[in-house]
Amino acid sequence: TAMRRIVLSKTGAGSSAISPMNLNSTPFNVGIGVVVSGTVNYTIQHTFDDVQNAAVTPVWFSNSSLTGLAANADGNYAFPVSAIKVLVNSGSGTATATIIQAGIA
Repeated sequence: TAMRRIVLSKTGAGSSAISPMNLNSTPFNVGIGVVVSGTVNYTIQHTFDDVQNAAVTPVWFSNSSLTGLAANADGNYAFPVSAIKVLVNSGSGTATATIIQAGIA
């Protein structure tokens, strides 16, 4: 069974859409690959807050290995996070993250 790929893309400064993760997956393993086009500086961010609850304003944390980058890169989350997004810090290019979570078909 193929794993479901989640693709988040952002062109220009700002945040992409938010992708909630499945907190019931055991083990919780998420792989992320980011491909850039044009000139862009990006950071992958995560939150522990409930992004499904409209009354909650999520607090975002930067992934320690995917912060302030301008080239293609990959990384992962081995610990549970509620949601992931792409933050484009600067530039007019595009950062596209493909996310695959273990156990999600």
